[in-house]
Amino acid sequence: MEKTFSKSYRFLRSIGLKFSEAEYGQYTLGQILGRALVSFRNSILLKYCMYSVFLGSLNYRSIRAHFWRVMGCRVGKNVFIGYEVWMDFNHASLIEIEDDVHITNRCLLLCHQRNLENYYEGDDASKLPYSKNKIHLKKGCHIGMGTIILPGVTVGQGAIIGAGSVIARDIPAWTIAKGNPASVSKYIPPRRHEHLNI
Repeated sequence: MEKTFSKSYRFLRSIGLKFSEAEYGQYTLGQILGRALVSFRNSILLKYCMYSVFLGSLNYRSIRAHFWRVMGCRVGKNVFIGYEVWMDFNHASLIEIEDDVHITNRCLLLCHQRNLENYYEGDDASKLPYSKNKIHLKKGCHIGMGTIILPGVTVGQGAIIGAGSVIARDIPAWTIAKGNPASVSKYIPPRRHEHLNI
């Protein structure tokens, strides 16, 4: 049975724009324009967040977190967002960042990717649907410079991710993880309380 698509989607395809059938096949012109306007606004906010040095340290600890909230992310208190951090702004609602998280420079948070389950030789990859999954950064975790966080990942409380890592699966709380793909290299022990004899 042949699929039927909206007139707007067929028009976009006719002028050479290859949007995903599953994602956009039934969109009306109004929906496409509305999504484009939100995307445009979010792209401007993200560019400011990535590159602005105006107001110095306020960017890291206040302005960027505020703009990420405007774009749809859930961002807790005292969150540090470094320079050139890119997040999946069209799927910002899938990003949750708890209190005291530290995301260093040039990281990437990606919430969508092509679903390859039904991809076969000779298929057009641009027609594949997207799978979208949440990213959850738990309280006090630190994300090292240049790290890529893939869809569906939770980084546990207090975890530290080494620079340049690719996080493809969940990282447990109170661990140090690094590599591509990242794996746990150390478990962080609880602090020992020593009693003083007086």
